[in-house]
Amino acid sequence: MNYEKLADSIVKYVGGVKNIESLTHCITRLRFQLADESKASDEALKQLEGVASVVHSAGQYQVVIGNSVIKVYDAICEKYHLGKTNVSASKEKRSIKDRFMKLISGIMMPSLSVLCACGMLKGLNAVFTYFGWYSDASGIYILLNAIGDSIFYFFPIVIGYNMAKTIDMKNPYLGLLIGASICYPTLNGMDVELFGKVINATYSSTALPVILMVALAKPLETFFNKVIPEIVSNFLTPMFVMIITVILGFTTVGPIANAASAGMSDMILAVFGLSPILCGLITGALWQVMIVFGIQIVLVVVAITNIMAGVPDPILPFTTFVAFSTTGSVIAIWLKTKDKNLKKTAFPAWISGIFGITEPAIYGILLPRTKQFVITCINGGISGIIVAFFNMRYYTMAGMGIFEIPALLNPENPKESFIQCAIATAVSFALGFAVSYLTYKEQEISETAVRLVSPIKGEVFPLEQISDAAFSSGSLGKGFGVIPKEGKIYAPFNGKVECLFPTKHALGLISDTGTELLIHVGIDTVQLEGKYYECSIHQGDSFQKGDCLLTFDLDGISKEGYSIETPVIITNTENYQNIEFENKKFVNAGESIIQLS
Repeated sequence: MNYEKLADSIVKYVGGVKNIESLTHCITRLRFQLADESKASDEALKQLEGVASVVHSAGQYQVVIGNSVIKVYDAICEKYHLGKTNVSASKEKRSIKDRFMKLISGIMMPSLSVLCACGMLKGLNAVFTYFGWYSDASGIYILLNAIGDSIFYFFPIVIGYNMAKTIDMKNPYLGLLIGASICYPTLNGMDVELFGKVINATYSSTALPVILMVALAKPLETFFNKVIPEIVSNFLTPMFVMIITVILGFTTVGPIANAASAGMSDMILAVFGLSPILCGLITGALWQVMIVFGIQIVLVVVAITNIMAGVPDPILPFTTFVAFSTTGSVIAIWLKTKDKNLKKTAFPAWISGIFGITEPAIYGILLPRTKQFVITCINGGISGIIVAFFNMRYYTMAGMGIFEIPALLNPENPKESFIQCAIATAVSFALGFAVSYLTYKEQEISETAVRLVSPIKGEVFPLEQISDAAFSSGSLGKGFGVIPKEGKIYAPFNGKVECLFPTKHALGLISDTGTELLIHVGIDTVQLEGKYYECSIHQGDSFQKGDCLLTFDLDGISKEGYSIETPVIITNTENYQNIEFENKKFVNAGESIIQLS
């Protein structure tokens, strides 16, 4: 894929580089903060090869790419000189929910990949030790354990920096240093006397305390930058901010945050304890819905909170095997369909699904086929019940798909956990495959079809009845023929003139959403050399739906002995899985005539 070309198109359709306030990415999607979302074109983006869908969620404009998101992200940043951090704080008013989701995403998402990498390493280290490949006293175990523990023990440093960047602190390294200060070994778990009071607290492997401390540091930094002369503020402001924030944080904010974290963890476990089976069913069934709305990070944050508190998380395991159930469904569709375009889409979708990346499957295969999407959600709920039956837990963070399994291995008995994971994987996959193979029907098509209106008024007839073989054969694409009753061509959509013949008898148009249309007024009328045709636009011009693009003299063309049959052809037919023509004998300009999906 030409990632630079795709990057150019994405920037264009989100409203141009000036409309981009910030750009980040997660494992499958570009996450834009736009100055004005109304300038972005959802439909145009969805038509781009390489774009799976567009999602408005968490106060962000999210363009779902899939496996290649990093390459597209890098191409955009490099060409348009966007920093890989927020460009500016958004001035747009957002709801409290959107601002909260933006905050959570900004804090957690940048470090999630390395958090998962370290978690996988911890899980594998436990497995290798259990099977006797090396002992827990060996140098390799100690070294790998140190690598795996690093981000967990020093998590406040990572989160402190992310938090400072997210809330736009002038000096984000203050967030890093606040996190480092509360991780200092001498302070953790030790009796520290301050102001006549002895405090014993532990902040390593926590998240909420440093988040609240950095939130306190932000207004302090702003205040001191205003009152301290600029010539010395570069070092005095950080010094005063650090003194006040760390002292207040260690003595007051931190203990409150630790208590809140423990209470949150206890509440989650209490809800889970009421009915693990019901909890698994609901969580597994809704996981793909959460992905569609881009809010799956909420459950990840819950899991991180539990793990950091030393409590194996019972909630996130409910989502683990949904990917395998979805993959089974997509493989069934891939094997059963005779649609070449669907096969082409389904193959990479199920490959990425094995590794836990299901967005290509959801947006490219399942959502356009609503029944199959509902089926995979139900199957996901059943996979959650299986997890509840085995009482699985998340002992550490890990990767996705098959790389998520190390997180579920109980360090005390990884062999039993592995067998349970194998059973859950096999059952989830088999269930997804069997149900979709039995229920999928080839005629299932997108319910989000695009309706195309006629650009001309007249009598409608099938394209194969056109008197010119080049058009009637369908080699140029699918379409219909019209005997015009009015000498005018109107724009059937918003778009631009891709091609205008010098003789003005034929127009090539492309819509903002990517539909390519050829309108050829008359048969062999190129020989008229433009006589009887008047055009109000030029090649490359943009137009709006309903604009009059071309006028022609019907009587003059007929008197010259030429047929006025006018083929209207979709020249990029291969981009659509289904093209349905409405059963009409006569159509007015601007009246619906074709459905594309």
